[in-house]
Formats: sequence, structure tokens, C-alpha cells
Amino acid sequence: MLAASLYLALPPVPDLGARAAEYARFDSQLHRFRVVTLVRGLEHPWGLAFLPDGRLLVTERPGRLRIVAQGRLDPQPVQGLPPIRQHGQGGLLDVALHPRHAENGWLYLSYAGQSGQAWGTEVLRGRLKGGRLIDVQVIFRMQPKLASGFHFGSRLVFDRDGRLYVTLGDRGEQARAQRLDDHVGAVVRILDDGRVPPDNPFIGQEGVLPEIYSYGHRNIQGAALHPHSGRVWVVEHGPQGGDEVNVLYPGLNYGWPVITYGTEYGTGAPIGEGTHKPGMVQPLKHWTPSIAPSGAAFYTGDRFPRWRGDLLVGALRHRMLVRLRLAGERVVEEERMLEGIGRIRDVRVGPDGLVYLLTDEPDGRLLRLEPID
Repeated sequence: MLAASLYLALPPVPDLGARAAEYARFDSQLHRFRVVTLVRGLEHPWGLAFLPDGRLLVTERPGRLRIVAQGRLDPQPVQGLPPIRQHGQGGLLDVALHPRHAENGWLYLSYAGQSGQAWGTEVLRGRLKGGRLIDVQVIFRMQPKLASGFHFGSRLVFDRDGRLYVTLGDRGEQARAQRLDDHVGAVVRILDDGRVPPDNPFIGQEGVLPEIYSYGHRNIQGAALHPHSGRVWVVEHGPQGGDEVNVLYPGLNYGWPVITYGTEYGTGAPIGEGTHKPGMVQPLKHWTPSIAPSGAAFYTGDRFPRWRGDLLVGALRHRMLVRLRLAGERVVEEERMLEGIGRIRDVRVGPDGLVYLLTDEPDGRLLRLEPID
């Protein structure tokens, strides 16, 4: 059953500063909460991370890394990044902190790197000192680079062993997602300095890139580590229908474009060979018609106790937040919330147990969900 939205004007929140004077109340199936606008004026924000000192890092797709402190956006972007510019759906994408960031200071950024007239997803790491990124190292470059402006991925997730998963899109060249001699349409797993883990599934196989962990993906733009199993869960854009929820396992083929629940844009023509094929993974859930999922987080905090263990997924279509109730690796319930609030690009659970959202718009917002029951 899908819950309906109920927005009511409320007085300003007293402890968030002048920039957080707007919010609205929402009644969902399990919690009543308000949605607070913390920051406006972000240009197509894409990724969000929480620094240990309480500040937030936000990426903007045109190539800027921004700092939010005490509810205020620093007008000066972080300096020291390599030149990054938007190319189609690419630009500056995700941001993640090293699991031992408090000790080593490393933070990681994914972005569309350029070589001549071709682009591909790259990952760098660096340390933030004041308002500048120092000790910058590029630790991964997608190969090959392509002229397309489509489907760069890209989410960054560290697992419990400190290995980094990087999701990569098919760049609009569907058939390449079935190849193992390039990175297109794959998830790669690397060590924190870019080296290949010795237990990656394709190590030592001739003609296969050793970074590849799984393949047959179209365009994963949401990824999160399951709080109990330690597995990486991903949400993936289908074409016209066929958005997917999957759990990543080493060496598996997730089927794109051989199998899919989606169809060709406009014509509705079938893609590939159908929806099932031996040796190819079935999604845990698919959305047909599409919701365009982007950004995902497991709720693990205390502020929304009846959501604990649920997967929260942002949606660009219908401009909403989706809550999925799970039973092991099965989706048993779906609730759609905040329809019309904005193209939700990223979803994160903060150290304070509150839920933070980014809306991907020219005047994008950083939003926070706060319980009121």
C-alpha cells in the first residue's frame, strides 16, 4: 500500500539558522516527520558525505566539491581538484570517506575523466586541509574511454575489509556490458590505493580485467553496504522499465542487455532475449514502469526506529523517496513517500540518525528528515 503525502506549514526550526527556515510535515505509514531545507543553491548536487567534525561534503556535477558547516554552504568550493567539467550525465559524481578517515584523512571522489574527446569514470583520493584537497592521487581509470555522455555510474562503497566498490555504467553501448576485457557496465573492486585485491573473482584469467567484481550492469547510481550481511546492494536504472535492486556477488553476470524487464525508449520494442536466462542473475525487485532510482541507504539509526533495516531509495522520476522493507534478500513491502519533492539524487543516513537527501536540480537542495512523533 502506498502512503499519500500530507504537507502542512510549520513554524521555523529554531536551531538550524536562517538558511533552514523552510520545512513541511509528512505522514508516512510508520512515522510522522518534517522535511527541513538545510541548503539551497547547489548546482546539480550528486553525492554527500559526513566529516567527523560535523561538516558535510557535497559534490556538484559541474565539478565543484562544497562544504556545508552548521547549516550554511561555504561560498568557496574546495580547491585542489583536477579540472573536472560536466559532459552529458558525467561530471563530479560521488564522494566517500575512507573507513579509517579519522586516522588517515583520505576521501574519495568519482568523476568523468577526459582524454582527448573521450570520457570515462575515474576515482581519485586526497586529504582535505582547510579548504583545499592535497595529496591527490588518481587510483582508478575506466577503460576504455568513450565519446558518449551517457551512463557513467557511479557510486563508491567501502566494505568491512576496506575494499572499494566502484559502479560503472554501460556508457550507452549496451553490448559492452557483457564483455570482461573492458570496464564498461561493470562493478570494480579495488584496494584503497587502487591495487587489485588478490581474491577478486577473475584474477589470473586471460583476457579479463582483474578489477572486475561483477558485470552485466546498465547504470548503477545507488549502492549501500548491508548492515548485517556486509554485502553491497545496488539500485540500477533500466531503460523504459526494468529498474532493478540487486545484491552483488563475485563474478556474477547481472544480465544487461541480454535479459531485462525494460524495453526500448519510445518504441517499446523488446531488448535482448527476454527476462530470464540461465547463468544470469534475476533482480530482487524491478520497477516497471521506471522510477529512475538514484541513491540508496540502509536505515540503521535510532531516530526512525520503525524503519530500521529498511532500504531507502531516491527516485528521479516522480521526485520521491522509496522505502523497501526486506526479509533477507527479498523485498516484501514498498512505500512511496514525498512524491513531488524533487529529483532525489542521493540518500544518506547521518551520524545523528537523521536522513539526508540531495535534489538534482539547477537550484538543488540539501534536505533533512526529522521525526516529529
